[in-house]
Amino acid sequence: MERILVVGVTGAGKSTLARTLGERLGLAYHEMDALYYDGPGWSVNGTFAEDVARLSAEPRWVVDSLGHPEVRDLLWGRADTVVWLDYPRHVVAPRVVRRSLRRSARRETLFGGNRETWRGWLSREHPVWWSWSQYATRRQELERRTRDPRFSPLTTLRFAHPDETSAWLAAL
Repeated sequence: MERILVVGVTGAGKSTLARTLGERLGLAYHEMDALYYDGPGWSVNGTFAEDVARLSAEPRWVVDSLGHPEVRDLLWGRADTVVWLDYPRHVVAPRVVRRSLRRSARRETLFGGNRETWRGWLSREHPVWWSWSQYATRRQELERRTRDPRFSPLTTLRFAHPDETSAWLAAL
């Protein structure tokens, strides 16, 4: 495990696990959303694809994302391990709601200096709505990718519950 993708739906705990894996295994941790959003108003980094190409060419890393469409195949082609947090909605939904409530209430600064706002909850782009609406689509995409012959060399670890993930992490 030298080049790891931690994947799953929004709110599954990808960033937390990827950060922990980076610390535990001595891997550079890269937060995909921090690479993608680089300024106020959720502006997109104009050199995003180049930045991801550069970091994914390194020998050791962990990334917390399925990958945005423009870099998805690149990341999957360079990874050696996929850790899939395939948790049910009843696990993910409360997590993403709690996280967004905390971020909104505390006005936490996120990627590019942006914040989740109370008004943002009304948008279909809000993480809570995004997680709910994209749940089935994301799972189907991950299922396809893990069965795709192009990515058959990848070691895929699929966890259906946080307890399974915790047990695996404890055994590392």
